[in-house]
Amino acid sequence: MSDEIRKQGMSRRLFLGGAGVALALPALASLVGSRRHAARAADVPKPKRLLFVYVPNGIHMPSWTPAATGANWTSPILDDLGDMKAHALVLSGVQNLPGRPDGAGDHGAGTGAFLTCRKVRKTDGDDIQNGISVDQVAAQSMAGVTRYGSLELGLDGGGSLGGCDSGYSCAYTRNISWAGVQTPLPKIVNPRVVFDRLFAGYDPNETAEVRERKQRQKRSILDWVRNDATSLRGRVSASDRQKLDEYLTGVRELEARLDGAHESVCAPTALPPETYDLTTHLSLMADLIVTAFRCDLTRVVTFMLANAGSGRSYTFVDPTVTGGHHDISHHQSDPENFRKLEIINRWEIRQLAEVARRLHAEKDLDGVSLLDQTTMFFSSEIADGNAHTHTDLPVVLLGRGGGTLTPGHLVRTQQPMSNLFIALLNRFGVPATSFGDDGTAAMDLG
Repeated sequence: MSDEIRKQGMSRRLFLGGAGVALALPALASLVGSRRHAARAADVPKPKRLLFVYVPNGIHMPSWTPAATGANWTSPILDDLGDMKAHALVLSGVQNLPGRPDGAGDHGAGTGAFLTCRKVRKTDGDDIQNGISVDQVAAQSMAGVTRYGSLELGLDGGGSLGGCDSGYSCAYTRNISWAGVQTPLPKIVNPRVVFDRLFAGYDPNETAEVRERKQRQKRSILDWVRNDATSLRGRVSASDRQKLDEYLTGVRELEARLDGAHESVCAPTALPPETYDLTTHLSLMADLIVTAFRCDLTRVVTFMLANAGSGRSYTFVDPTVTGGHHDISHHQSDPENFRKLEIINRWEIRQLAEVARRLHAEKDLDGVSLLDQTTMFFSSEIADGNAHTHTDLPVVLLGRGGGTLTPGHLVRTQQPMSNLFIALLNRFGVPATSFGDDGTAAMDLG
């Protein structure tokens, strides 16, 4: 082990760069009682990740809700998941009753409760009141594990002061992540700011010599681990020697991956441009989310496709979709508005599928798909945009949550969103038994 490594105070569990790769000697029965060999690779489980995606103004539910359960479900909107449909778990009947407003203000109250499942105080002053959001409960469990507990991202900016929806504060309509009762966590909307936060100090002009020196340091760590394990072979039982041989095989495989990587697996994407259109903006943010997960810089991300009550025009998707999204969502049962809503919603689902596809294409160092280790949650603050309903919300999960979810089917339920969040927290490793105003037990996800 080099003096440099010793000075860094590294234990027998070694982390290689930002990749979040941990190495530790396996537990050996021959050495039980030896504190020196107590570290186990099993103590460092594969990282699980959570991505919460918000879209505004509800969904055209008749084109969303599948008619059939099981693996053969179909939906005009959700079918746009394409090849990611096999990775989707659709939930029907979920409700978030704490999102109902006092009088008008369904977008503000519903978005405030989107990830907190708390009834927010109706105010457009500084006396806002909400609760901690599910992403922040998960992020707290990551304290000291990843560089950032969470990332809060979006496409549309705007401050949290003043009123934005019928007496409800902009804090409710422009944020879905809450660290506490009066602490919304503002999202970052500029890709360059996200890049700088993730890769502060990264030099895109770094020489090949510097990169090679970093690779040599990683290989020296692997050399030390391999030599340390080899030195034990003569002191342990035959069964433990087999364990060591298997362990050394894994070390050699990891070394081969590092040697073939040329650069760290956490090399960032290219520096984002200063100007971009909306579709490029979305693509840049998707790249940054995937990179943050791949580099294990964070394991929890929230993303707002737009602010609550967004009036964005979608003529860039289809020139016949004239008018603002919010106005169209007040459809008044007009078939033309239904047509426009379906086009918008299908575009939203395609964006979700593209993020999932990028995660699926990326692999951890052990070859596991990032999507398999991730749970992606997608929904809106309301169901029908005209009736402003907070029951039978559109909810779809993507990914396998590190083997804790079985996608590819539809689950019908009549439970609160808070129970779903308890289930997601439990699968993430947080032993929650209650959440929000009405969460009392983990939802059965089949």
